[in-house]
Amino acid sequence: MTLPKLAASALLILVVIAAVTHWRASAREATANAEFPPDGQFVTIEGHRIHYVMRGSGPDLVLIHGASGSLRDFTFALVDRLAQDYRVIAFDRPGLGHSDPIPDTSLAAQARVLKAAAAALGAPRPIVLGQSYGGAVALAWALSGGPQALVLVSAPSLPWPGALDIWYRATASLPGQTVLIPLASAFVPQSYVTNAVNAVFTPDPVPSGYDAWLGTELTLRRASLATNAAQVNALRDELVAMEQRYASLTLPIELIHGTEDTIVPLAIHSGPLAARLRNAHLTTISGAGHMPHHVRADMVIAAIARAALR
Repeated sequence: MTLPKLAASALLILVVIAAVTHWRASAREATANAEFPPDGQFVTIEGHRIHYVMRGSGPDLVLIHGASGSLRDFTFALVDRLAQDYRVIAFDRPGLGHSDPIPDTSLAAQARVLKAAAAALGAPRPIVLGQSYGGAVALAWALSGGPQALVLVSAPSLPWPGALDIWYRATASLPGQTVLIPLASAFVPQSYVTNAVNAVFTPDPVPSGYDAWLGTELTLRRASLATNAAQVNALRDELVAMEQRYASLTLPIELIHGTEDTIVPLAIHSGPLAARLRNAHLTTISGAGHMPHHVRADMVIAAIARAALR
């Protein structure tokens, strides 16, 4: 076969792969949107719709979810418990769940939009709880002023040694984004997703029914994967800049962290942060992993109550 014919054949194969990938990803996205539609309402900020669930009455409490997630992580069980004592507002972060993406994916931009959304809903000075990556957004919110108190659950707060895992390193580049994100959206099997959820909870068990409720299919949409990758890839550099300003934080801060958290290690994040800030109170949960708001919910709820009293 001549070189031109080889090139034409290779091009044809690439076109077919791209077409099949697009079709498969589009079909999975349509199924995800149908099976997990918005279960809350929308508020428009800076021209972008932000999805939220609001329940209960009492002091205002905002919940900010972590990476690769949505507010469904909180509505699985925690929101209903908290709504007995608080007016709870759980947001989908911009670009995830059913919230529109925003041009700037930084922590500061997300915090600005969520702060404005909370104010538009009548909560200009809430207690803000952030879990995992959401805790970094909560810290950025506090640095801009507004929250009465912070509750940071398994939250990254300081720069860490080493590199992110291979997925994030690969999707940091334009070629990686262009090729890997559509392929992942189209072809990642459910078994891989299940294993990833199990790894996030380790060494704790995944609560019964959590997998089915969470709606990981929403995270596997191409736009959501791209947004999440951009946010996580920028996180370390943003924390380097933010940590220089932590001394200015005077509001009450409750930190909750499991001793066995391998996703966001206690010894790198909440432990050193608590030692730096006189207004921070650290609760360590022996034997717990990255998701104490599910497996040690009573301790997280008690920390929220302490923040409200402080």
